[in-house]
Amino acid sequence: MADFTAEVFQNEFLPDGGTDLHAIVRITSSGASGAAAGAAGPAGAGGYGTSPSAAAPGSSAEVILIDTSGSMGRRGVAAAGEAAKAALHEIVDGTLFAVVSGNGTAQIVYPYSHQGALVAMSSQTRAEAVRAVEGLRANGGTAMGTWLSLARQIFETVPHVTKRHAILLTDGVNEGETPASLQAAVQSCVGVFQCDCRGVGDQWRVEEVRGIASALLGSVDLIPAPEEMAAEFQAMMRASMARGVANAELRVWTPQGAELLFVRQVSPTLEDLTSRGTQFNPLTRSFPTGAWSDESRDYHVAVRLPARTLGQEQLAARVQMALGPDAVAQALVKAKWSNDDALTTRIDPAVAAYTGQTELAKTIQEGLAAKSAGQDDIATSKLGRAVQLAAQTGNAEMTTRLRKVVEIDDEDTGTVRLKKGASKMDEMSLDTASTKTSRVRR
Repeated sequence: MADFTAEVFQNEFLPDGGTDLHAIVRITSSGASGAAAGAAGPAGAGGYGTSPSAAAPGSSAEVILIDTSGSMGRRGVAAAGEAAKAALHEIVDGTLFAVVSGNGTAQIVYPYSHQGALVAMSSQTRAEAVRAVEGLRANGGTAMGTWLSLARQIFETVPHVTKRHAILLTDGVNEGETPASLQAAVQSCVGVFQCDCRGVGDQWRVEEVRGIASALLGSVDLIPAPEEMAAEFQAMMRASMARGVANAELRVWTPQGAELLFVRQVSPTLEDLTSRGTQFNPLTRSFPTGAWSDESRDYHVAVRLPARTLGQEQLAARVQMALGPDAVAQALVKAKWSNDDALTTRIDPAVAAYTGQTELAKTIQEGLAAKSAGQDDIATSKLGRAVQLAAQTGNAEMTTRLRKVVEIDDEDTGTVRLKKGASKMDEMSLDTASTKTSRVRR
């Protein structure tokens, strides 16, 4: 049985006439991994983990989407096949699964047509799927919307399954369909399944693949070389198998007359959830958070209140983690109006740190976009500001990544020069890492 706790970090004091309140709410789950059926066992034949424990039949479903476009080539497809095998060996017995090959179209590689869209993992089906992916060949273009649409159709054959997850691999730009078609396909998958996305090499577009992952509550990352795919697929599938809570929602109640300005996940990755909220009741909005394992996530909640007189106190927000209709954890965001400048001007360290990291991610992405467009002055200014923010927030890892793209003359002032000969891979690595935050310790 999974347990959730919630705690809030904030400065609850507002000045005379003050209206806007910011808080970081930390949600922590424990026992969620134990709720997942089974766990990866020791390394078996071929160096992969085995999954001896069985899932409750039909309790979860996995789809592996493999790019087999012509740009993958023989080497890339062979490595993708090895990656698929690594993922298959991590899937717990009893889990429903399928493997899809994608290029300009999409087709189910496994299970075979007479077995249905999904089959339960077992020693037999695992061996059959391994043989099936060995027959993958590279040809055709790239139309990721068709891959996602087929995954949606597959998942829709098991509406009773609540934990539905996919892995998508690509090496190139979506060229076989219009951006509008891809967007429509992505939107049709929202709420149907989660999807972790990976790009291999340096010929794919980070913003394009990030858009898929973001909409489908997944992650995006760069795999530098085909030989590194297997380890990444193994890690992604192992993480998915550990998520024992299928769907959880963050519910935010605000009082009559208040305005919920935004709700953002700020750790372990940045994700603006504001536009995804649905009305749970007249004063409460509900935001999807997807599946959980044993972990902590931080959320930045901002509320605008009607100003009160000095000395008044008010409950500004009630933030709950909910499983189905039931709230399983709660944190209270409070407001107090004061004329004591020592109280009202203090910024909570967690709020300050995550505000800086949110700006850092935005600035990095804007700087790289300007560099790609040949706007060197704007790129230098933006990336200089990013260096400054990374230093201020103590994000040493991001500073290291920025050094591969710019020459840093002064971190404190953000004085930099664009680095000659910076590789596209280094820029993409910086881009994909921009939304990964450094956890604020309390």
